[in-house]
Amino acid sequence: MEWLRILDTDVFRFFNVQLINPVFDVLMPFVSGNLLFFPILFLLGVWLVCRGGARGRVFLFMVLVVLALGDGVICHGLKHWIDRPRPFSVESWVHQPGHNASFGSGVDSAPGGETAARPAPPAATGGNSMPSSHAANWFSATVVALLYYRRSWWGMLPMALLVSYSRLYLGVHYPSDIIVGGLLGAGYAAAIVWGVDALWRWAFRRWFPLWWRRLPSLLNPGVVPAGLDDEDDSPLPPPRRGIAGPGFVAPHVSLDQHWIRMGYVVTFILLVARFAYLASGTIQLTGDEAYQWLWSKHLALSFYSKPPMIAYVQRLSTMVLGDTGFGVRFFSPVIGALTGLLVLRFFAREVNARAGFLLLLAVTASPLLAVGSVLMTVDPLSVLFWTAAMLCGWRAIQDSAGIAPWLWVGWWMGLGFLSKYTELFQWLCWAVVFWLIPSARRHLRRPGPYLAVLVAAVCSLPVLIWNQQHGWVTVGHVAGDAQVGHEFHFGTPEFLGTEAGLLNPVFFVAAAWAAVAFWRTNRHNPRLIYFFSMGAPLFLAYLLHSFYARVIPNWIAPCVLPLFCVMAIYWDTRWRLGSDRVRGWFLAGLAVGLPLVVLAHNTDPLGRLIGRPMPVKFDVLHRARGWDDTAFAIDGMRQTLAAEGKPVFIIADHYGMTGEISFYLPEAREAVSGVPLVYCLLKDFPENQFYFWPGYEQRKGQNAVFVRELDRDHPLFRPPPARLVAEFESVTEMGVTNVMYHGRYLLRPLQVYACRGLK
Repeated sequence: MEWLRILDTDVFRFFNVQLINPVFDVLMPFVSGNLLFFPILFLLGVWLVCRGGARGRVFLFMVLVVLALGDGVICHGLKHWIDRPRPFSVESWVHQPGHNASFGSGVDSAPGGETAARPAPPAATGGNSMPSSHAANWFSATVVALLYYRRSWWGMLPMALLVSYSRLYLGVHYPSDIIVGGLLGAGYAAAIVWGVDALWRWAFRRWFPLWWRRLPSLLNPGVVPAGLDDEDDSPLPPPRRGIAGPGFVAPHVSLDQHWIRMGYVVTFILLVARFAYLASGTIQLTGDEAYQWLWSKHLALSFYSKPPMIAYVQRLSTMVLGDTGFGVRFFSPVIGALTGLLVLRFFAREVNARAGFLLLLAVTASPLLAVGSVLMTVDPLSVLFWTAAMLCGWRAIQDSAGIAPWLWVGWWMGLGFLSKYTELFQWLCWAVVFWLIPSARRHLRRPGPYLAVLVAAVCSLPVLIWNQQHGWVTVGHVAGDAQVGHEFHFGTPEFLGTEAGLLNPVFFVAAAWAAVAFWRTNRHNPRLIYFFSMGAPLFLAYLLHSFYARVIPNWIAPCVLPLFCVMAIYWDTRWRLGSDRVRGWFLAGLAVGLPLVVLAHNTDPLGRLIGRPMPVKFDVLHRARGWDDTAFAIDGMRQTLAAEGKPVFIIADHYGMTGEISFYLPEAREAVSGVPLVYCLLKDFPENQFYFWPGYEQRKGQNAVFVRELDRDHPLFRPPPARLVAEFESVTEMGVTNVMYHGRYLLRPLQVYACRGLK
């Protein structure tokens, strides 16, 4: 096949070198990706939803499905499997106007603390060439457009060819990449559209017959065959049992059943999509996740900064799935699905199924909650148990309730406390419930609430015992997080602005409006008062705290669902009273939130759209990027020092860095349960969990490399810590290793010291 490779290179040279001209040097980067493309695409999508009718909305849905599966799964998987380097990383003569298409990561070193930003080496940019995602996306979109708008070929096909040519001109793809990408995109687009249509006609006819009657086919939306009008409930003769043939008519299914079934479908799709996202390795572990993964290898009754639940959950998942990113995060999508199902079923029983389904969509379009269903931190557990206690609590305060619901309330609140100390605020919420709901106060004369307190208190014993054994260090840590005694900082505007962005600006305003407005119109609605009481106290407590100190955005996570429940119930009532504006604002919330959620999961597609990778400071995912390169770079420095003949271990100055290197360096990952290879710098007082574990004292006489992360914007030289200098015979600088982002931006400057002879 050597002749084919030569032909591929020769054709590429013709397009990339021999056709060079000043006009194309300006035009082709713009065609390949520009800042106008995404806004135009968004406006076109809005127009299709509002003005395109059934055909336009179905077309938009199909395009999104095809691009999500094609680009996110098929092309992404093939790129990593084929692992073909891009032309500019292999051929020295490649013409790259603007140098705007270099995607990758890498490591660069600069002596003496200097920052050296250079293109990533070939290994860092390999695996991104075959097939061309640009070609696949454009040709797949062209095929979908042809299926719904036959005359669209005259605009879509020339654009697909032009974009494909631009990839050759920019030096980022070989001709074979373009051909394979185009054929692949056209093929899977047709297959996906026909497959989804077949699934629609089969599954929806069985499970959603009322909706299917309005839209019998996705390939011909708006066309309802004769006999399937809304006036005739049984237009076709019933078939034999178990057959869904042309004459199949499902038994009567209520509209509420339609909504709750659709909720199950959406929950399942989200669960599978999140599992696929985790399996793709798009992002790496954050510092907290890696740090808490270390806890799971050293189980205890509690830990310095958090209760023990997160460690036990990670221990369970990694025992089954291994010490991988997927293994660490496995339970996060599961917890998100369970939380959604709990709320959906509660609304179907106590409110109505449509409101529950729309609430599920609102949660999905809220970045804070959506990302919480992917990252495995203490927050998903805290939200799950807070929500479970809240829903059981509603049943517990009913007049006919017995002891059992209160026992469940105590159990879930106890597990919540074992997950995050924020659970203590739910006791404040219960006080507000008893204050605002007179009928609930009757239970204070019964044993139920007191048994709930007893169960929760028993659950808290592991934390209390551990803290009693360790001088109540967690109390001081939590007080430090709350910045008790710290300098005054007015952070309210930052707090409100950040929460509005993370919770979706439209839904944030809608929830705040509902939380205030229902007192005027529905102040006697016990459900609204109950959910308000289960969320507002926590939010208001942190709002007041923001007048004094900075509030971390995820601290309010448990109160989001209760306040969204208030929003769903209040606006559903307005919707039922005939307010068309509610529907419009809800769709606006989805239109704003879903793109934000997508970007919160992967910013690379936006980089491809604008033709250049996202700068680090604008990429919300930069804290979960490049840790494998970081570990590789530090290990390279360790191997250099090991050449002197003595064993070398690693010391990091921060718990997050310690966890990341321990996880992403294979040799260190294998040693975490025994004698570690990576340690956190020893301190004279507790600052993290490493204070309570054996340090590196047992490695006397050995050498070490000490690593600290410098300020990315001002990577200035810093002397080694005094304690480190005192612990070793000599400490000398090894320079700065720069972990690069997409081969062109400085992601993480690492200052490294060689420490010889541990005393």
